[in-house]
Amino acid sequence: MRAIWKGAVSFGLVSVPVKLYAATESHDVSFRQVHVADGGRIRYQRICAIDGEEVPYSEIAKGYETEDGEMVVLTDDDLRDLPSTSSREIAVEKFVPSEQIDPMLFEKSYYLEPEGAGAKPYALLRQALEESDRVAVVTVALRQRTTVAVLRVRGEVIVLQTMMWPDEVRTPDFSVTSEQVGEVKDAEVAMARMLVETLAGDFDPAEFEDDYADAVHALVTAKIEGGEVQRTESSTKTSGEVVDLLAALQRSVAAAQQARGEEPSAEDDTTARAPAAKTAKKAARKTPAKKTTAKKTAAKKKAS
Repeated sequence: MRAIWKGAVSFGLVSVPVKLYAATESHDVSFRQVHVADGGRIRYQRICAIDGEEVPYSEIAKGYETEDGEMVVLTDDDLRDLPSTSSREIAVEKFVPSEQIDPMLFEKSYYLEPEGAGAKPYALLRQALEESDRVAVVTVALRQRTTVAVLRVRGEVIVLQTMMWPDEVRTPDFSVTSEQVGEVKDAEVAMARMLVETLAGDFDPAEFEDDYADAVHALVTAKIEGGEVQRTESSTKTSGEVVDLLAALQRSVAAAQQARGEEPSAEDDTTARAPAAKTAKKAARKTPAKKTTAKKTAAKKKAS
C-alpha cells in the first residue's frame, strides 16, 4: 500500500506521527459504452447547451446553479479565497461512547500506521480506546478541506473513518404509522422473534460473495476463449511482443489467402485463437477479491 497522507495524531500534549492508507477498494464491475458493429468506445464531447459548440478545457469554469436555475460562474480567484487548510494534524476533540455515532455518518476508511518513535504512544492510544469502548472524534484536513472523523480500533491498528456532515444525511419523507400497521397480535410478535432466533448467528464476511461479479468474469472469459473479441485501434496489448507478432503474421496469411480466394485453413484458425485463450487464463488468475453480497439474498431473489 502507498501512503496518501502524512501527519500526526494529537491529543492533549501527546503527538503521534502517522501515515494514512486507504483501507478499502472497490471491485465493482464496470462496463464501457461501445458501438455494437465494431466495439469502438463511445466518446462524449463537451458541448455548450446554449450555442451548441464544443468547448475546450481552457474555456471551462466551475458554476453554481441556484434554485431558480440561474448560474453563478466561479473563477480561480474566487475559489482561491475559500477557506482551506493544509494542516498535517489529526486533532482529537473528544472521546465519545461508540454507540453514540450513527453508522450512516461514516464515509471513507483509512488505516493509520505509526512512524518512528510514534509506535509507543500509538499503542497507548489504541489500548485506551479499546478499554474505554470509546472512539475519538477528530478533525483532519484531507484534500485541503477540514472534515470530521473518528478514530477506532480494528484488530491491531487504528482506523480513521471520515464522516459526512449532519445535513448531508437525508430525512425520510415518509413514516410507518400505527394506523397503517393495524393491530399487531402477540402471536405474530412471538413468531417474528422466533424467526430472528432461528437465523441468529455471528457475522462472517467469508460466507458472502459477489455472485454478479463472478458471473460477469466467467461470461467475459468464455467469450474471450470463444474468440468473441472486437479488436480496435485502442486495444491494449496484453499478450506480449511475441504473441502480437504471431497475431500479425496470422492476419497477413489470412489476408493473402483471402486475396487468392482461398478459405483460411483450420490450423490457422486454431492458432489464431490461442492468444485469446492465454489472455483469458491470465484474466481469470487476476480476478479481484470478492465483495459482500449475500448468497441467501441472491437465492431469495431467484426464488421470487
